[in-house]
Amino acid sequence: MSEDKQITAADETRESADKSRRKFLTIGLAATAGAMLASCGKEEDKEKKEAAKPQAPAVVTKPAPKVIKMQTSWPASDIWMDFARQYVERVEKMSGGRLRIDLLPAGAVVKAFQVMDAVSDGALDAAHSVCVYWYGKNKAASLFGTGPVFGGSATTMLAWFNAGGGRELYRELTQDIMKLNVVGLLGFPMFAQPFGWFKTEVTKVDQIKGLKYRTVGLAADLMQKMGMSVAQLPGGEIVPAMERGVIDAFEFNNPSSDRRFGAQDVAKNYYLSSYHQASESFEFLFNKDVMEDLDPDLRAILEHSVEAASTSNTAMAMDNYSKDLLELQTKEGVKVHRTSKEILDAELKAWDELIPELEKDAFIKKVLDSQRAWVDRVVFYELMNAPDYELAYNHYFPGKLKL
Repeated sequence: MSEDKQITAADETRESADKSRRKFLTIGLAATAGAMLASCGKEEDKEKKEAAKPQAPAVVTKPAPKVIKMQTSWPASDIWMDFARQYVERVEKMSGGRLRIDLLPAGAVVKAFQVMDAVSDGALDAAHSVCVYWYGKNKAASLFGTGPVFGGSATTMLAWFNAGGGRELYRELTQDIMKLNVVGLLGFPMFAQPFGWFKTEVTKVDQIKGLKYRTVGLAADLMQKMGMSVAQLPGGEIVPAMERGVIDAFEFNNPSSDRRFGAQDVAKNYYLSSYHQASESFEFLFNKDVMEDLDPDLRAILEHSVEAASTSNTAMAMDNYSKDLLELQTKEGVKVHRTSKEILDAELKAWDELIPELEKDAFIKKVLDSQRAWVDRVVFYELMNAPDYELAYNHYFPGKLKL
């Protein structure tokens, strides 16, 4: 065999071997690809099966609500506890459950007149009360609801608190002068408080002189000017004091509260209309540290719920007070009177004597000056603009108002 033929045979042998290797690689690669595709298919089927299985719901853990311990100055049965509950309901709903208020009646933690100290000290986070209940700590407290009546109603004076500088004066008194660790707001402008409950009819000033009478705050100073001796008692102690002869007459606030604690069982003459407490609102007290530790939106909810509850409280009061007044007359044998003009005039003259004494205190004078300026401007508009509602009432319901 020649050399050329040997080379050609060798080339053919190598070419044949190369073909065999390429075929082997092609088959191997195809097998590998097939295995990979099969594997992917199985994984995809597995994922589909897993996805088709019912999935356990994701567990979302809500943070525990912030609990605010709030005590009122009212017995558990008083309608004012219902008013406080309206506030609580609004706070809890608007906060979506992030705030919860543990509402307690008077005496649960401290006595009715002690809630200011308890809130300031942190024994309570909040309180639902009236400013006059801490009058014993500073007489200026009474100016925020139970001070001299220059002609403005409770609605007028609540507007003064919110828009006429009253809120800043309240802050100055509580935080700067008295060094109390509190934030306070006012809400629900109360209807003028009745002159009260008497065992006999009283139409003249001479008939009330010497009587032992229950009231609170600067009204106590006022009634003393008119010749009465005064005991300052919380609502829950009034009827027992009347039964024991500790007092001869009393006022508390309204027909519903008075009826619920049994005023009609110890006296039958009920006198509506008076200047002794004609501009009061509820006081909503909060510990300052508690308020400042809250998220801004929760703090805003606590504050603005005072305004919301104020509206709902007014509606509830109108409904209940009027019903209870009617039932005191028709079911309880109570004689309902309008306080005589002689006694009302005497109240204003007593305020005239009391105001100069009060104004010896520079802060009290500052508050009274602010209130007088507000009433002078605002009540002028209110009275000039208001129609004679009594005239309209007598037109449609003749003979009912017997003054």
